Amino acid sequence: MFQKHTYTNIFLIAFPFWLLLFYFKEKVSYFLVFTFSRMSEDNTLGNTIYFFLSTILKIMLLLAFMIFLMGVVRSFFSPEKTRKALEGRPLFAGNIMAGSLGVLTPFCSCSAIPLFLGFVEAGIPIGITFSFLIAAPMVNEVGVIMLIGLFGWKTAIIYTLAGLIIAVVSGWIIGKLKMEKWIQDWVFKAKFGNAQLPEAALLLDDRIKLGFEAVKDTFKKIWLYVIVGMAIGSFIHGYIPENYLVSLMHKSAWYSVPLSVIIGVPIYSCTAGVVPIASALIEKGVPLGTALAFMMSVIGISLPELIILKKVLKLPLILTFVGIITMGIMVVGYLFNWIF
Repeated sequence: MFQKHTYTNIFLIAFPFWLLLFYFKEKVSYFLVFTFSRMSEDNTLGNTIYFFLSTILKIMLLLAFMIFLMGVVRSFFSPEKTRKALEGRPLFAGNIMAGSLGVLTPFCSCSAIPLFLGFVEAGIPIGITFSFLIAAPMVNEVGVIMLIGLFGWKTAIIYTLAGLIIAVVSGWIIGKLKMEKWIQDWVFKAKFGNAQLPEAALLLDDRIKLGFEAVKDTFKKIWLYVIVGMAIGSFIHGYIPENYLVSLMHKSAWYSVPLSVIIGVPIYSCTAGVVPIASALIEKGVPLGTALAFMMSVIGISLPELIILKKVLKLPLILTFVGIITMGIMVVGYLFNWIF
């Protein structure tokens, strides 16, 4: 009986420990930094380390639990189902659906490209495929969870809606421009895997196992980004003078939003790595819209993605893709700076 429900039993044992650690994360961090290590609370280094430990614990615990849940949910879906759900959809309605699926699916900018190829092969309009390609990396559960943990629900919802709108509108515009001729010829000739995944009935224990595997696989890919991003964010939080950052990215300076986009594009990071940096910038007085523009440029227009896309798209379509997303990001940045 125990072996039949092994992963269910593991979850039932592990979850109470998760709750305890999450509840006492600040006290654990305080003990390690100021009691065990005997650092002074007036010491900048001590406060920076405390900020790092308490925040990294919160983020890692939230990520572990929510990625686990998403892993269980994904056991009911497959990439093939995602692709087929978009076939035959009309323009704009298809963009909305593709963008929404991008939000719900766990693909980064680079791993979304194989699905992009599958969409093209299936005859899905190019604009709809781009809505998915933009939304998948820009808005995902890792980033939303981290935004909730660092900024709260309001900012997370704002970011999610902004990313979805950019994906839908950008894909719609690209579709209207009729740019299929700027896709590399080999893409239309290639045949990608169409094999349907077996529809075997999974038990609850099987789905929980997939949840644990999702946590393991995701953490392998993002743990270093989270730590590095949080370390940079903690350094900014503790050492970078507030006046310098505010003067560089203050909303009264017209160039703050485009400057944040220019700074963000060359940086390669996933959502988990860039959210802590944006958090530290906001704490230093950088406006929400400028910070969101920075985040979106890092996540949505990454250099590795553009390098891979060069094998799939011709230069005019790549430039159009980058230009439309950049304009959308800047509009969001200016809009939220104006509202907030």
